[in-house]
Amino acid sequence: MEQRELGRSGLRVSAVGIGGATFGREIDEATAFAVLDRALERGITLIDTAEAYSAGESEAIIGRWLAERRARGQVTLATKVSGALTAEWVRASCEASLRRLRVDSVDLFQVHRFDPEVPLLETLSALDELVRAGKTRAIGCSNYAAWQLARALWIQDVHGLARFEATQPVYNLADRRIEQELRPLCADQAIGMITYSPLGAGFLTGKYRQGGELPRGTRFDVVPAHQAIYFTTARFRVMEGLRAIAADVGRPMAHLALAWVVGQPGLSSVLIGARTPAHVDQGIAATEGLSPDLRAALDGLE
Repeated sequence: MEQRELGRSGLRVSAVGIGGATFGREIDEATAFAVLDRALERGITLIDTAEAYSAGESEAIIGRWLAERRARGQVTLATKVSGALTAEWVRASCEASLRRLRVDSVDLFQVHRFDPEVPLLETLSALDELVRAGKTRAIGCSNYAAWQLARALWIQDVHGLARFEATQPVYNLADRRIEQELRPLCADQAIGMITYSPLGAGFLTGKYRQGGELPRGTRFDVVPAHQAIYFTTARFRVMEGLRAIAADVGRPMAHLALAWVVGQPGLSSVLIGARTPAHVDQGIAATEGLSPDLRAALDGLE
């Protein structure tokens, strides 16, 4: 598995990473252990989680796995803080995450979303404290718009604070918003990009049809909020275009969609939400890449 630089942090991450959102929500601990075992066996070194995933249970599962497998030194470990990003909460959240993960520090500590209610300088100063205290090697942000990241970087520069070394946005064939401003900003400022939802929460696997019955037990059934995001005419058009290309070349839709993201320039890693060890293998297979003609055809699905 290719290992890539994460911004200017000095961290290296696998081209495909494991996202822990499914742990404790869609899969139990035994299955999560099997997924993590397969990931480590196949060379995936990035494990990303958050305090918000299953109310901290995702972190707890990963912590027990790290302890039982003695795998801490083999992985790049990332987590996130949610809620009101006051200095007090950022510090308390980090300590709670470290306890659940059973570690003294993480490699990447991220804010899960932009908080317009708390002064950004307060949040960034608290994150800087965590870096200086050795609680995290680097800090990052998730779900930030380009202007929000640019503002944060300016404040960090002016005040001499540890800067964001990574950002984590959604990116897939049906949602390419980061191409307009966020990706160019990250390239200019050497910010690592860890993207998530490469299959659009399963939308790009071909399970769904516009106006059709929703399959029980799928992500869009378990998390209905995804329907409002992806069940639009424009995004169904992209998905059906992917279905036609997949049928023409004889390859699974999921494989093509994932390979398209993994091969995009400027990305440090692409997180997959594996629910089985087989999903890990599918993620590895996607790193094989696409021919120029096939990539061009997928690029045209807008």
